[in-house]
Amino acid sequence: MKNQLLITLLSGVLLLGSCDKNDVTNTVAKTQVTASLPVLHQTQSAPQNLPDFVSLVKSVGNTVVNITVDVQNKTPDMPQFGIDPNDPFSELFKHFAPPQPQNSRSYGSGFIISGDGYILTNAHVVQNANKITVKTADKQELEAKLIGLDNRTDIALLKVNGKDLQPVKIGNPDSLEVGEWVAAIGAPFGFDNSVTQGIVSAKGRNLPSDNYVPFIQTDVPINPGNSGGPLFNLCGEVVGVNSQIYSRSGGYMGISFSIPIDLAIKISDQLKATGKVNHGQLGVQIQEVSLALAKSFGLTQASGALVANVLPNSSAAKAGVMVGDIIIKVDDKTIDKASVLPVIIGSKKPGDKVVLIVFRDGKQVKLNAVLGGADHNNKNTANRKNTDSKKISTLTLDKFGLVLANIDNSTGLKSKAGVIVVKSGGISQIGGILNGDIILSVDNKPVNNISQVKKLISDKKNVAFLILRDRQQMFVTLSIE
Repeated sequence: MKNQLLITLLSGVLLLGSCDKNDVTNTVAKTQVTASLPVLHQTQSAPQNLPDFVSLVKSVGNTVVNITVDVQNKTPDMPQFGIDPNDPFSELFKHFAPPQPQNSRSYGSGFIISGDGYILTNAHVVQNANKITVKTADKQELEAKLIGLDNRTDIALLKVNGKDLQPVKIGNPDSLEVGEWVAAIGAPFGFDNSVTQGIVSAKGRNLPSDNYVPFIQTDVPINPGNSGGPLFNLCGEVVGVNSQIYSRSGGYMGISFSIPIDLAIKISDQLKATGKVNHGQLGVQIQEVSLALAKSFGLTQASGALVANVLPNSSAAKAGVMVGDIIIKVDDKTIDKASVLPVIIGSKKPGDKVVLIVFRDGKQVKLNAVLGGADHNNKNTANRKNTDSKKISTLTLDKFGLVLANIDNSTGLKSKAGVIVVKSGGISQIGGILNGDIILSVDNKPVNNISQVKKLISDKKNVAFLILRDRQQMFVTLSIE
């Protein structure tokens, strides 16, 4: 049975994407392959078609380049010794001479975006390069100038002077569908012009280390050397820049990530104009809205970006954004999850105006913000410190497993707001509250002493705490239901 399934999967591949949704024949081979084994649900009268990657590669192969990067590794500063070659001990002294800088070489990929020689690649491919050499499909070897790079989106722009350079066609990542065929061309492990194929696995993936990029996830085999190369749809249009893989071995394991080409082009336009990129900043710390938090704030569904902190003098502060607001829309774009907000804001420039729709006290509020450009530092100065509960008056909340104390001279904290967690156990510990955390509010109402906390909690079974930990604020919901 296992063999039957394997044969069927290999012989009956479904076509799930095409240039024209109404004309599949534009992008598939004329040869039809029919699955004969009845493992998959299909009829004998419905032959399946394979996408024509041969024609795709022939049409776009000349747009892809291989990139060689020479980097001179730095060596520690050491005194220089003058060695007389006629000295009988000169051979001995040579072994003690300071080491010379060693050159290293790495490889990547890129693609031509204009006939006058501009090339897109990844920032990590050309980082710290002393020399960048671009090799085209027709064997031209051209020295490239680095116009600029942006580490936050991992995009770099190069410029070469070459002849008969063929630029790519730019596609629309928004029109991609999960399950659609895509192909990558690059130089994995230095093997020039290698072609791999797969499907779109997911869209809008946000990685912890890349808050500014809504990645396209695919199962296209991507390996070291593919970085910076193009991801093509079946129309021969670039829809992404291959950037990262998820791997426990260092090589491809079935999950690859590409930067959407529309974002990459926006970054390249800024690099071309000024040589650098300045991302818009709103000045908020946010977190996902869980079902428990949505219930606490009176929201009917778990969506939006919950504002856990508003940085002083930031764009958000000037616009009137408040801690506890849930940002549900920016301009005309709905924020269905918190990770979408940094992508939208980061794609804009400082000085851009945005309209924020926030959910506050059971209703929607419209706010106008002008984005800033520099990161703002959180000015909260409270630091975590263990407190001896025997020396201070405390409030014990047995149902939540919390012991709280006022913040005064005995705690050694500079902050005058909130109460300190002396002990966290039971439900509170499971919920993520730690000893030394500062509770700033209860159900979005600020607290400055344990008496206020006791009054606000009363007989509640569900409570949303705003806590401060290591200069980061976040909401934690505890429930005993």
